Amino acid sequence: MTVELNHRIDGAGPRLLLLHAVGMDLTLLDALTVILAKDFTVLRADLRGHGKSPYVPAASLEDYADDVHALLVKLSFAPCAVAGFAMGGMVTQALAVKYPQDVRALVIASCAHAQTPESAKALASRATDARRDGMAKIVDVTMTRWFTDPFIARGGDAAVRERLLTDDVRGWADAFNAMATIDTAPRLKAITVPTLCLAGEVDKSTPPPIVKAIADAIPGARFTVLAGAPHMPFVEIPEETAKVVGGFLKETM
Repeated sequence: MTVELNHRIDGAGPRLLLLHAVGMDLTLLDALTVILAKDFTVLRADLRGHGKSPYVPAASLEDYADDVHALLVKLSFAPCAVAGFAMGGMVTQALAVKYPQDVRALVIASCAHAQTPESAKALASRATDARRDGMAKIVDVTMTRWFTDPFIARGGDAAVRERLLTDDVRGWADAFNAMATIDTAPRLKAITVPTLCLAGEVDKSTPPPIVKAIADAIPGARFTVLAGAPHMPFVEIPEETAKVVGGFLKETM
């Protein structure tokens, strides 16, 4: 059963779908969208259990990808470029391998394509911790994983912090459990569209070698490291992120 996703479309030009990170919503892609919408028709959507999209239990990343596919069909928006960040990058992978007809180009950022036993356990524990203690207990440590210390010190994380504090803990927990079981690695070799794998230089959650492994698995994929970027570059350095994403898509679409 798919979920009807809350969404918004801005701009004009080639079609581009942006997918947000866990716990966030489409509004936290505003800064990136303002720049990219100058050259692209940008579609943003709240993943199920996030933002204004309803909560329905999700068991895997494919559940989120099914929702996105249904939205693209409804809007006649496919094929399009898809750029996903963190969890959104995992959903982008799931969409590309299950619905290759939906994608024209890919940007996969700040995420993995497989988990080790240790990383899977760590992600699953974030679901357990939130269910047990509530979102307020996990926000501070999450901010330190996602952003640089100077950005946090000047309050740059305020909007993300507020969003997480109002999240439905069920949506957060389902998302982390889904990310803990990502299994796209064996299927990425089937991707044939232009792909950019983007890593943050100082990403504490997903260091560059983890993202590079995705590029190595996709034939012809490019790998780029954003200098000084943390796990959530689209929030902390949207201008630099847009320059890299937009430049790649203009060249390849």
